[in-house]
Amino acid sequence: MNPVERALWFIEHQFSAEITLDAIAEAGGVSRFHLCRVFGMATGHSVMRYVRGRRLTEAARSLAAGAPDILAVALDAGYGSHEAFTRAFRDQFGLTPELVRGQRRVDTLALVEPIRMDETLIIDLEAPRFETGRTLLVAGLGGRYTFETNQGIPAQWQRFAPQIGHVPNQVGGAAYGVCCNADEAGNFDYIAGVEVSSFDDLPADLARVRIPARRYAVFSHRDHISKIRATHYSIWTRWLPSSGHAFADAPGFELYTADFDPWAGIGLVEIWMPIKG
Repeated sequence: MNPVERALWFIEHQFSAEITLDAIAEAGGVSRFHLCRVFGMATGHSVMRYVRGRRLTEAARSLAAGAPDILAVALDAGYGSHEAFTRAFRDQFGLTPELVRGQRRVDTLALVEPIRMDETLIIDLEAPRFETGRTLLVAGLGGRYTFETNQGIPAQWQRFAPQIGHVPNQVGGAAYGVCCNADEAGNFDYIAGVEVSSFDDLPADLARVRIPARRYAVFSHRDHISKIRATHYSIWTRWLPSSGHAFADAPGFELYTADFDPWAGIGLVEIWMPIKG
């Protein structure tokens, strides 16, 4: 099994008990940072939001079946009080536990069912090349996302595209999509930007990130840009486990080469993944 499949198996067998991101990452055989990246990429959920959703879904089923003691259901779902459980339940489903128990039905709720991996995300990859990248300064439009909300990234590129070629101190014509500052909740910063020689004189609304020089495995994506998720997923779940390499907890980026047509969504995109050693 790949890291996501191992994590999903562990969650399904343990979510009624106390469970931590560290424990899930250990079961998946990767770091917490890497688990958050690959789990979100594969499932569209952050790890702990998925755990919470599964717990509350099973709690909703118990309530709809007529569970007499809501506190007992709350404790089984990992909540220490009726109030904390009610708050989380309402945030998840928009209804209180009492209402769901009274209705005796869950078909109107957005339940979080066990995820079954989609093997169509696995594709054949070109062998990567390995490079020691130089220090990069990237400036552009930034946004904070989770893997549930990252559908906003294409619109971010649309807003930034007219600025390419007009950013102060821009170097070259390539564009960069940088993923950085990930946290344990599955949030991350994404910057749609260009290389600059200096951060001086940049407009205040432009985000900026300095990417130190380091070693990378560089993968090529030649298909339509809408299919880049499959390339990322295959890098993490097929190439990485058998490669003998480990990814570093450092920014990775997509390099949109001069060959890439942003309006048609076709052309060469390079995926630069930071590696240890």
